[in-house]
Amino acid sequence: MAKERTLKDLEEEYNLDLDGAVKLIKKENAKLVLIQFPDGLKQYATAIVDYLKEKTGVDFLIFLGSCFGACDYPVGMEKLGVDLMIQFGHNSLMPSYLSNGKK
Repeated sequence: MAKERTLKDLEEEYNLDLDGAVKLIKKENAKLVLIQFPDGLKQYATAIVDYLKEKTGVDFLIFLGSCFGACDYPVGMEKLGVDLMIQFGHNSLMPSYLSNGKK
């Protein structure tokens, strides 16, 4: 049986801005959020969603299809009533050297 991955495990391997995601969800007043992960982060999907749900109280969908970058988003999500999509990845969309360190 596979080991259940926790947020502690996640924090040891990745640097994700989960508090930034919480702020965005609240700012957008989202009710249904679609979360998309690259394959390397899918093992943490339920731990991340549990954390975000606890902090926001909103409902989440986890996209389990492949994700190859920022332009690879699920087609038809608007038909599901999704208010916000959050895509976690391994890198920022814009490298810091292009944005003068601003994200």
